[in-house]
Amino acid sequence: MHLKSTKGRNLIGTRRISAAVLGLLIGINATSKVEAQQGDREGEVQKMLVPPDIIPPAPVLSPEEALKSFQLAPGFRLELVASEPLIHDPVEIEIDPDGRIWAVEMRGFMPNPDGIGEDKPVGNIVVLEDTNGDGVMDQRTVFQGGLVMPRALALVADGVLVAEPPYLWFFQDTDGDGKADRKTEVSNSYGDQKNPEHTANGLLWALDNWIYSANHTVRFRYEAGEWKSETTVFRGQWGIAQDNYGRLIYNGNSDQFRGDFVPARYLKRNPHFDGGAGVNERIARDQSTWPIRVTPGINRGYQQPMLRDGMLARFTAACGPMVYRGDQFPSELVGDGFVPEPSGNFIRHNRVTEKEGVLTAENAYDKAEFLASTDERFRPVNMITAPDGTLYVVDFYRGILQHRIYLTTYLRKQIEDRGLDKPVGLGRIYRVAHESTRPVARPRMSKEASSELVAHLSHPNGWWRDAAQRLLVERRDARAVPALRQLTLRGEDHLGRLHALYTLDGMGHLDTETLFGALRDAHVKVRIAAMRLSEPLLIEADTRAELLPRLLALLRESDVELHWQLAFTLGEAVDASAEGAMATLAGRHADNRYIRHALISGLGGREVEFVERLLALEEWTQPGSGRTAFLKELGECVFREARPGRVDRLLAMAADQPDELAWRRLALIDGALETAPTRGTTRKPILFTGEPKGYQALARRGDQPTMDKLAKLAELITWPGQPGYVAPPEIKPLDESEQKLFELGRELYTIACSPCHQPHGQGQEGLAPPLMESEWTLGSTDRLVRIILHGVGGPITVKGKLYELEMPGLGVFDDEQIAAIATYVRREWGHGASPVHPDKVAEVRGETGDRLEVWSEAELLEIP
Repeated sequence: MHLKSTKGRNLIGTRRISAAVLGLLIGINATSKVEAQQGDREGEVQKMLVPPDIIPPAPVLSPEEALKSFQLAPGFRLELVASEPLIHDPVEIEIDPDGRIWAVEMRGFMPNPDGIGEDKPVGNIVVLEDTNGDGVMDQRTVFQGGLVMPRALALVADGVLVAEPPYLWFFQDTDGDGKADRKTEVSNSYGDQKNPEHTANGLLWALDNWIYSANHTVRFRYEAGEWKSETTVFRGQWGIAQDNYGRLIYNGNSDQFRGDFVPARYLKRNPHFDGGAGVNERIARDQSTWPIRVTPGINRGYQQPMLRDGMLARFTAACGPMVYRGDQFPSELVGDGFVPEPSGNFIRHNRVTEKEGVLTAENAYDKAEFLASTDERFRPVNMITAPDGTLYVVDFYRGILQHRIYLTTYLRKQIEDRGLDKPVGLGRIYRVAHESTRPVARPRMSKEASSELVAHLSHPNGWWRDAAQRLLVERRDARAVPALRQLTLRGEDHLGRLHALYTLDGMGHLDTETLFGALRDAHVKVRIAAMRLSEPLLIEADTRAELLPRLLALLRESDVELHWQLAFTLGEAVDASAEGAMATLAGRHADNRYIRHALISGLGGREVEFVERLLALEEWTQPGSGRTAFLKELGECVFREARPGRVDRLLAMAADQPDELAWRRLALIDGALETAPTRGTTRKPILFTGEPKGYQALARRGDQPTMDKLAKLAELITWPGQPGYVAPPEIKPLDESEQKLFELGRELYTIACSPCHQPHGQGQEGLAPPLMESEWTLGSTDRLVRIILHGVGGPITVKGKLYELEMPGLGVFDDEQIAAIATYVRREWGHGASPVHPDKVAEVRGETGDRLEVWSEAELLEIP
């Protein structure tokens, strides 16, 4: 259950503009077959901005003709790997250990402008093979057919993980005929089939041996024949990748290159802290684009900022990001990011740079793109680094790219006037190679001995390292363990050492001797990985006593990125010496917001004590912007926790600060004031049994800066006798069945909702509004159930603040599960609203039928 930014998308429920009005606006006759579309905004003028005479035709090109339409960066060449009739409507590919291409064919996507037929089981998982070694695929096998809108795959063990929302399937071929004959359900809540532009996809086996998705909040792991899952944060829209160090990269349709610098789980540890520096970071800030073809056929092509000289001016359909990790391009391109823009018919090359663990990127070319086509039907949607070190491009090759849910009347007219709606069923896969070196021969890894796979962990091409790691983890061959330990501790290449470390962990054979050796590695990335993998040792007292001195010794190092990870890892140890080291890091790196947030993320429930520790240190008598920010953020956490005793303790500490240290007092109060409701919003004050002593002490200080802030602080706390004090209402206890619903709701909320709305229910700016004390949470159950079932689209006002967001529905959950989530959010965080029973959900589900659209605010407000 989450609302996420639509970044320019316009989903406003089911309201329509009349065809007659739109006909006048864009020159369509009112009796035309082009009627108002779901993506239209009421009252918006959809004016044609590009003169028809400068729009080139968009005929279907043969693969040979299409190759002539491309402009490529100097030094590169483009080659055809596969095309129709061998491949149809490909959206994702993966290459197996023997060099075969596994492709997802999403053949049901928009077969016509109305999307009629998209629910037919015509999708496939196919295997393409080059049988004569000429580099072009010539054999096709349908591994699994009969799928409805499949969208992603991952090769796992002896099978294939396949996304067919709302299902995630594990298909296996048990008789060796190349076709699936066993089907296992891994998840029945993997996205929503009704909205293919905004649902789960990706399925990336990452360095840490977890399988991650874009547009989804659960990660998966396959261990000894069993599937495991765990909640994670929401990432991007379409496509997900990793760099050589396992950092996840993704994007949104108009925000082309984002990523996680650190594992996201760290920054979700503290329920009182909203800071998330290092996760979902915008790596590339420049969203301007430079296609080589006039591109009026984009969904918002009638909006002036979207076009420049008739061509796409900024990203609107960015997807399928990839980090180049091969060995066929020049070495300086390793680690660079590539992003397809199918609506602009090009691929961006981002030059990526790193400083102290922070990534930034910019276009590698001045007002130009890496690869661009004059063919409007060229629709690159995904890319991979191939075993030969080249870059493979997946071309969806078609005219219609926009799904019907978002299709505007303007774009439909473009499609039909220029014949872009047919044909369908085409598709291409290209290879981008550099002229300087020749691609290597295809791999034959599936039958190789484990010792050979260990050697591949040091291969210069990331594809080989990833494939070898996966095979070793799946085989769990104990005979490989000595060689893996040897590679971890003495391998010549740091990437080989890194993969060996994670391979041992995935196999369950990472011993403390190897782990402690990796903590002394010469390369910072290996040491960081070792710290992360050592954290389970901090749970038990005996292993903690063995590990902590090794971690504390890292304080003597000067590497900022190493200290960033140390700040995270020490937060896993509830230990006085660990907290002392965290205070040292706070003093040394207070100006670094990444390290500040790392430290606070591990202090949930211990913020007051940490403030006391900092204020006792001599170095914290000197003011500084970073120290002020640190105290402010800690104070904010304490007030968000809202435990009266701890709040009073914080206020008393603030009051104790002498005038020469007034900056510390004011910083703590400012942190408290950060929790004040913004204009038009509300927040319940913290209830005390009497006037807090800390507040009294602050009032006695008498200085003007403090007194000015106290007036605002008084609005956040209250006690009997205060104006406006209202005793908390008596909350009716839940009965046994309702309590079971609540407990089930807690589990489901953690998986489906908390990554966006957060465990504390206060939401995340730009991603999800608050549920805590929200009128949508505590008000009409008929509205709340509809929101959970079908989703809601902005603009929508929550607690007085306007959100331009979109939340997909959870209609794949059954009535009991929906009721459980609704009951949980209405009774958690101090709420006392009535529970919601499954029969209420069944009633609403029956009333709304097979509704596909999310709800608009206006529609919901019509419901009592």
